[in-house]
Amino acid sequence: MLDPGGATLLELDGADGTAVFACLVRTIPGDDGRLDVTTPYGYGGPVATSPAAGATFWERYGEWAEQRGVVTSFVRFHPLYENHRYAPEQGRERLADTATWPLRAQADLYAGMHAKHRSDCRKCEKAGVEVAVITAPGLDEFAELYEATMRHVDAASFYLFPAEYWEALEVLGGRLLRLDARLDGELVASTLCLASPPWLHYHLAATNDAGRSLGASKLLLLEAARWGQARGYAELHLGSGLGGTEDSLWKFKQRFSDHPGRELWIGKLVHDAEAYRELGGTGSTEGFFPAYRREEALAEPS
Repeated sequence: MLDPGGATLLELDGADGTAVFACLVRTIPGDDGRLDVTTPYGYGGPVATSPAAGATFWERYGEWAEQRGVVTSFVRFHPLYENHRYAPEQGRERLADTATWPLRAQADLYAGMHAKHRSDCRKCEKAGVEVAVITAPGLDEFAELYEATMRHVDAASFYLFPAEYWEALEVLGGRLLRLDARLDGELVASTLCLASPPWLHYHLAATNDAGRSLGASKLLLLEAARWGQARGYAELHLGSGLGGTEDSLWKFKQRFSDHPGRELWIGKLVHDAEAYRELGGTGSTEGFFPAYRREEALAEPS
């Protein structure tokens, strides 16, 4: 499922410029009237037309939160926009850097990959894997393979998206890219990317046993990078590990390029310290945040 909550777009226009912030405003479980705010799944945070507008936004946002009884805000900042720079230093926390793949014209993308990644690409090609790049795709076939993949890895239900999510993605049209790997006509791996120049974003991937054995996801990302390079995209942003950690997924992504990565920051903002201690039994923002939602997250079925 996706983050629950009411979608809200906050906008600030002023002499310094404009800032907009897409967020979810949620009712705090077991509480009467108080709220908290989080960013939607993925990277986000306020986007501003100038550093001054970004700084002014956070001043005004604090006032907005106080007026509406918002206890906390959890923000996943965007590594490419680097919008963490405008947020208050107190409450900012750096996670494992995200992986990114520069798509410089004439660069040999294959040669720059880790040797193991290159080996798996050769293995796929030798086995006869065929790759198709589809813009503005339908997602029924992808969704079926993705859900099977999530069950295979015993993923939490948070990563099992409802039908409405796939329908919303299809609305992106030409900004959505699907790459399929087929072996003897069977779909063995598929990858979704979001195309928004100058960046191409790796979004979701799915694979079956045959695709995993061949390492087909590596070939798909190589072809995505080549697609972007041919169209003048600056980089393919691959993202970080699960929860922003340096796990096996993070290592997989880092091996496509020798680029050092993009800084990934989150924001843990407490607007009402007294209410936060009352609700969570602590004033600390260390670890899971906000603390009063920890039991709710632990109770989420896998």
